[in-house]
Amino acid sequence: MLFIGLEDPILLLYLLIGFLVGFTIHESSHALMAYALGDPTAKNKGRLSLNPFVHLHPLGTLSILLLGLGWGQPVPVDATKLRPGPKVGMALVGLAGPLANLLTAALLAIPLRLHLIPFMPRKIGSFIISYGLLLSLVVWLNIGMALFNLIPLMPLDGSRLLSVLLPSRWFNILSRYELYGLILIILLLVLERFTQMGILTRLLYSPINSVWEWLANLTSPFR
Repeated sequence: MLFIGLEDPILLLYLLIGFLVGFTIHESSHALMAYALGDPTAKNKGRLSLNPFVHLHPLGTLSILLLGLGWGQPVPVDATKLRPGPKVGMALVGLAGPLANLLTAALLAIPLRLHLIPFMPRKIGSFIISYGLLLSLVVWLNIGMALFNLIPLMPLDGSRLLSVLLPSRWFNILSRYELYGLILIILLLVLERFTQMGILTRLLYSPINSVWEWLANLTSPFR
């Protein structure tokens, strides 16, 4: 899904820039929503910030370099301080990240849709850069990050939305196995990168491309 061209240093640079933008928007939006709902925990820890380096997770960043997909540092939230209550509050905090990524993708897709950004590579010093391809990857990755995080599997944001639908007792039981959910996600990433199973590709590739083509009115950069 996101593994094309990892051996190309320029595409890898584009990928890293795209993830830095996506993670920063995603995690800072979680922090902003939590703060707006009455919990200053993330703000007090410096996470209400557009500095991308405060949102990086060591293992998640390594996963980007090795697998082409990773994650940011989770935002600390004290659910008991959220004004709508823990369940609804955590759902709103969880939803803020994917929605922010989709909004970012929509805004950045405007110059692509209007053909204002050249795709023709240009030499900048010793680098040859295509601004159109770079922006395309940033938009595509923000869409991918939003849809990936909406999967209702702990610890992804979709599980927070699921909490509103499930009885508290059931969700509390599932919460005990959040670590196993993370292990499952890492396993899926490894299988995606090094085997032909492609579970995440089958699940997400078509929806990501559909949203991309609707926003940018262009053929997907990963066709």
